[in-house]
Amino acid sequence: MSSSGRSEQLAVHPGLPVPVEIRPVRGARRLRLRFDERRGVLKLTCPMRTSRRAALAWAAEQREWVDTQLADMLPAEPFAAGNRIPIEGRETWLVWAQGEPRLPRRDGEQLRCGGPQSGFPRRVEAFLKRLALETLSSETAGAAAAAGVSPRSVTVGDANTRWGSCSSERRIRYSWRLILAPPAARRYVVAHEVAHLVHLDHGPGFKALEEKLFDGDVASARALLRRVGPRLKRIGRGH
Repeated sequence: MSSSGRSEQLAVHPGLPVPVEIRPVRGARRLRLRFDERRGVLKLTCPMRTSRRAALAWAAEQREWVDTQLADMLPAEPFAAGNRIPIEGRETWLVWAQGEPRLPRRDGEQLRCGGPQSGFPRRVEAFLKRLALETLSSETAGAAAAAGVSPRSVTVGDANTRWGSCSSERRIRYSWRLILAPPAARRYVVAHEVAHLVHLDHGPGFKALEEKLFDGDVASARALLRRVGPRLKRIGRGH
């Protein structure tokens, strides 16, 4: 069994929501990360010569995975009548009303829906996915026009670890849960993925275009999404 040649070090990184316990291990060939739910820390093992700075930087790059682990600790928030969920960042009551149309509709701080109560969660989720696709398709088209490019397709899904992706075939896919997030967080992801239509890397050209398309404080929007993300990934679960 490999053993540690140095004592474990507890460190913090501004891009991570929980501390990181760094453990250099003899014989380790790569960095590994796992989440200790009981202690609420990330446990990182790495080769002996890995610097503390490099280890923390690598851990911060795994932020989406970390958010997924934290989301699994939170209680589920099902689409049940009487619950509240954020829609575009605004807390909204879910209301089932017998005799109203089956198609959900927004009414101020409420999302109202009729039809059989047993199908209420399914109809709410379908409504949110349609709204997400319409909103993200429109915002993507606007950003793409500003960048002088055109995506081949825009779709939504429910990936556990990524808010968006852009393939080399110019296909953009988003998490439908972005419709739950504040608009600034959603538009940041749109700017990020559209910038990838031009630059497949994250170099200076990409960052400049991302900032231009977002037309705001990218760092603040990214931090906002990281802050609300764990909860968004639990909404609609448990029904």
